[in-house]
Amino acid sequence: MRAVKQLLHFGWEQAWSCLFPVVIFASLAITQWIPMPLLPRYDWLLIICLLMQWWMVRSGLETRDELKVITLFHVIGLALELFKVHMGSWSYPEEGYSKVFGVPLYSGFMYASVASYLCQAWRRLKVELVRWPSAWLVVPLASAIYLNFFTHHYWIDIRWWLSGLVLLVFWKAWVRYEVNGTRYRMPLALSFVLIGFFIWVAENIATYFSAWEYPNQADAWSLVHLGKVSSWLLLVIVSFLIVATLKRVKKHPAKSRGFSGEERRPKVQKRYGKLYL
Repeated sequence: MRAVKQLLHFGWEQAWSCLFPVVIFASLAITQWIPMPLLPRYDWLLIICLLMQWWMVRSGLETRDELKVITLFHVIGLALELFKVHMGSWSYPEEGYSKVFGVPLYSGFMYASVASYLCQAWRRLKVELVRWPSAWLVVPLASAIYLNFFTHHYWIDIRWWLSGLVLLVFWKAWVRYEVNGTRYRMPLALSFVLIGFFIWVAENIATYFSAWEYPNQADAWSLVHLGKVSSWLLLVIVSFLIVATLKRVKKHPAKSRGFSGEERRPKVQKRYGKLYL
């Protein structure tokens, strides 16, 4: 019975952490089913995302530091969108005043919503990273992952090599989290896989509501290829690094020490719980 209660509580915290993505999906569905006045659909989606982002900060659900990270990931995602649409990987077939080189500006919020989820879940579940690898390993790996999304169009695709490096680099890393006062842990690499899989599920929902369109979906909707899970898994690494950096590099030195990566004694762990936003 306790296990069921813990699972429900975990699901509740996850649901609140997904508030921004849920609003995006609901907006995609509503604007698909209900004709929107005055402006094209893509422009309404941009307005909704901007209002939601403003409300998240105004209500205190997101801090200003988290907003900076989310904005950074918005820019990273938008740059990727501009390139991928130019290369014909997918398209946005509808009209819109807020489209730049064929990409509607609301699309960046779909990437930013991943960072929003990570920030929310990090705080709600009191996430702690154990044995986080050195930045000398993580930063070049994350950079190579992001660059491969561009370079594989002109060179070989090394995503599987990068996936293998992810397992090696994060092999000993764990993520600790709290559910209703009880601490749990799982391998960090497994958390990447799970987040990547659920983003793939979300991607199928998004394409069903015509958020964007792959070439094989031009005539009729079909499932996104399962191989895209690997792409999302790798992109999660990049977003996770950005959010982890926010949590590490704070003005207060004590917060930075929380990422030393070593096991803590119970006394230190008790104090550690106060370090995260």
